[in-house]
Amino acid sequence: MSAVKLKNKGNLYSKLLFTITLCIVLTLIVSSSFYFFTYMQIDLKKAYQSDLSNLTQTSKEVISMTESAQALSFQIYRTFSVSKLMFYTDPNIYDVTAAMNELNNYLNSMPFIESIYVYNSANAQFYTASRQGEAGMFSKEQLADQGILTILDNFQQYRPFTPIPRTYSTVSLAGEQVTKAYTYLGYDAIGKTQKINSAVIINISSAWINKDIGINKSDTEGKSYILDNQDRLLSGDSLWPKDLTAKDSGLLSSKIKNQESGYLVADFEGKKSLISYTSPDTLDWQYVRITPYKQVTKAIYSIRNMTILIAVVILAIGLLISWLLSRMLYRPIHQIMSKMNVLETEKRNSSYTIRQNLLRSLIQGSQSLQTSTQMQKLVQNGITFDFNTHYRVIMLKIDQLAALKETRGDDLHVYKFAVMNIGWEIGLQHYRVETVDMDADYVIMLLNRLDHSEEPDDELLREVLAQIQQSSLEYLKIGLSVTYSPESTQAEQITSLYKLVKEASQHRLFYGTGSLIDAQDIISLKSKEYIFPVDKERKLTDALMTSKAEEAKKLFAEIVQETASYPIHVVQLAISHLTMTVNNILFTIHKNNNLDVEASLSIQIPTPDHFETIHELNAVFFALFDDIQTKLSTKRSTKQGDLIRKINELIHKEYANPNLSLNWIADELDMSSIYLSRVYKQQTLSAIVDVINHVRLEKAKEYLQNTDCSVVDIAVKSGYTSSSYFHRMFKKSFGVTPSDYRKMKLD
Repeated sequence: MSAVKLKNKGNLYSKLLFTITLCIVLTLIVSSSFYFFTYMQIDLKKAYQSDLSNLTQTSKEVISMTESAQALSFQIYRTFSVSKLMFYTDPNIYDVTAAMNELNNYLNSMPFIESIYVYNSANAQFYTASRQGEAGMFSKEQLADQGILTILDNFQQYRPFTPIPRTYSTVSLAGEQVTKAYTYLGYDAIGKTQKINSAVIINISSAWINKDIGINKSDTEGKSYILDNQDRLLSGDSLWPKDLTAKDSGLLSSKIKNQESGYLVADFEGKKSLISYTSPDTLDWQYVRITPYKQVTKAIYSIRNMTILIAVVILAIGLLISWLLSRMLYRPIHQIMSKMNVLETEKRNSSYTIRQNLLRSLIQGSQSLQTSTQMQKLVQNGITFDFNTHYRVIMLKIDQLAALKETRGDDLHVYKFAVMNIGWEIGLQHYRVETVDMDADYVIMLLNRLDHSEEPDDELLREVLAQIQQSSLEYLKIGLSVTYSPESTQAEQITSLYKLVKEASQHRLFYGTGSLIDAQDIISLKSKEYIFPVDKERKLTDALMTSKAEEAKKLFAEIVQETASYPIHVVQLAISHLTMTVNNILFTIHKNNNLDVEASLSIQIPTPDHFETIHELNAVFFALFDDIQTKLSTKRSTKQGDLIRKINELIHKEYANPNLSLNWIADELDMSSIYLSRVYKQQTLSAIVDVINHVRLEKAKEYLQNTDCSVVDIAVKSGYTSSSYFHRMFKKSFGVTPSDYRKMKLD
C-alpha cells in the first residue's frame, strides 16, 4: 500500500469530523451575522425614535415659549407705567418705581423667565428685572450683559420674536454668573433711520426649554444641538456655536438642512456617529442629536463577540475531538507514515549531499567527465547539467566576511544556503543552474545556456548576476562580489575555469566589495612584465626616516595601486617586498632612536586573501606609519626641551660674563649657532639675545634696590662692558634711568 493511500485512509475520520464541526460553526456564524445586522437596524431605529421624541418636544417648547414671549411683550408694551420708561426721555422716580414693580410681577408670575429688559434709545437706558443677576436702571456702559448691545446694533438680522440662543454674564451678590437663555426681542423701529426707538427683551432660561434634550454627562454619550435659521450648530447645553470642519459643515448642508426628520450613520468630528434630526419647525430650526455609533451598538456588539467566542470554542473542541479520535483509530497507520517520512527525509538529504559532493569533486578536479559512465552517474543523481554545451563557472564571494562571522557566525551556513537559493532562482529564468557550497567564503554557480546560439550573452549574464547581488543585499543584508569565467563547451575544462575565477576573484582587492569581475580581463594581465619601482621605495624609506607620514602613505598607496594591472602573484610579491622594506626601516629607527614601535620587528606578511579591499591593506600600514611619526615627534620634542633647559641654565649662570652671547653658548654646547637660534625661537618664541638682556637687567634691578654700589659697578656686575649702553638699555626697558629707579625704590 502506498504512502499516499495510507495517509488518505488515515485522515478519513478526521476529515469527516472536521467537516461536520466546520459546518456547525459556519451555520452559527452565518445565522448570527444575519441577526446581528437585523438587530443593528432595529437598535438604530429605536435610538432614533427616542432622540426624535426628545428633540420634537424641545421644538414644541421653544415654539410655545415664543408665543408666550410675544404675548408678554405686547402686554408690556400696553402697560401704561412701563410705556413711560420706553418713550419718556426722563421719567420721574414714581413712574420708574411703578414700572419696575410691574416688571417684577411679570417675572415672579412666570418662573421660566430669567430676566426682562426695557430699553429706551432716547436716553440710552436699560430698565432690568432679573431673577438672579443685576436689576434696576443701567446705562449701556454699566450693563453687565454687553452681548445684548450687539444684538440691538444688528437687530435687522433677527426676525421679531424669534428666539436668539446665547450665553451671557450677569452680576449678583454671589458674584459674576454665566446665564444660558433664549432671548426674545420686541422693538419699535419706526422712522427713516430704521433705528430702534424702544425695545422689550425677554430672556427665557434654556433649562426650561432644553430639559428634554438634556445635558451630556461625558464625551461617550450623545450630544444635542440646534441648527438655527442662520446655519449655526448650537450646543444644546451651552448654546455656544460649534466650530465645524468643512467636511462636517458639508454633511449638515447636504444631508440634514431642510430635510424631513430622520437619521443617518456618518462620520462627525472624525468619529462614526448616529445622527438623528427633526424637520424644520416654524422658526426654521432643526434639532440634531449626535451619538457615538459604538455607544448605540454597544449591546449588539457584545452579543456578536459572545457568539464569535462560542463559535471559536465549538470549533476548537470539535478539532480536538476529531484529532483525538483520528489518532486513536489510526495510530498504527500514523506510525507507518512517520517511518516512511523519516526514510524520505533521509533519502532527500542524502541525495542533496551526494549531489554537492559529486559537483564539488568535478569542479576541484578530483573526478573527470571523460567517459559516458561518468556522465551517466551525474544523471542518476539528478544532475541534468550539460557540460558539452555553452557553460560558465561563476563564483559568488561573500563580502565583509569577518564582520559577518562576528554577528551571524553560527548561522553562516544557513546564509550561504540562502545565497545558493537566490542564485538558483534568479539564474533559472534564463539558464540551467547548479549551485555548489565550496565550504569557504564563496559559492560556485554553474550556468548552462538553454539556447545553442553562438552570439555572446555577456550583457544578459551581467544583468542576471547584478540581480543576484541586489537580491542578496536586499533580503539577506549580505554583499556579494561575483567573478565569472569565459564560456566553454568542453567538460574537462571545468577545473581550469574554476581555478581561473578563483584567481580572478582575488582582484576584489582593487575592484572593491560588490564588484562584478570578468575573469577574461584578468587573463590579459599575465602578459605584462612588472618592474618594482625602486625609486619610490627609496623615497618611502626617506619619508619614514624623516617622520613624513603623509608622504609615506601616498608613496605606499601608489606602489600598491600600480600592481592592480598585473596578476595576483605580482601583487603578493610586491606587498611582501614592501613589508620587508618597512620592517628594515622600523629596525633602523628602533636602533637609532631607542623607540618602542608596536610590532616593529614582527609584522606578519599580509596576502591579498587576508584583505578584501585595498583600503583595508593600506589602513594596516598607515596606522604603523602614524605610530612611527608620533613616537619620533615625541622623542625629538624631548631632546629639544633638554636643549632649551641647558641654554637657560647657562644664561642664568654666566649673565655677568661679558662674553656671554649666542656664539659663546654654541661653542659651550658644541652646536651650530644657527640651529640653536632656530630651535630656541621655535620653542620659546624669544631670541637668545633678548633673553640674555632680560636676565641681566633683572639682576641690575636687584643690585640697584639692595646694594649701594655705583651704577657703573652694577653695569659691570650685570655683564655690561659699557655703562652708557647699560644706561640706554635700562631706560628702554623700564622707562626710567638706573639712578631714577633707585630713587623711586628708596622713597
